[in-house]
Amino acid sequence: MAALDLFGRRWTLRILWELRTEALGFRPLQQRCDGMSSSVLQQRLTELQEARLVERDAEGGYCLTPLGKDACAELRGLHRWSERWAAELDRAVADDSAGPK
Repeated sequence: MAALDLFGRRWTLRILWELRTEALGFRPLQQRCDGMSSSVLQQRLTELQEARLVERDAEGGYCLTPLGKDACAELRGLHRWSERWAAELDRAVADDSAGPK
């Protein structure tokens, strides 16, 4: 339940997504997150560091820890499922708009 609470917080998954391939400094990360407020970004980064999913690299950027990389790998399954779900919803909307058969 603690993981679901953490991942359910606004912006948490987006931050992990943006850090999945490279370390980013605070400002570039903020820009990639559609300019979220600096206070919210700082709060989420602190939470993710306390959870041992994100750490600072030698250059001062933020990057995923091995545990954070594992979390992202596990979340890929949820991402694949969500794509199938979205496609199913799109089909249902298309069927509904086609009218009675």
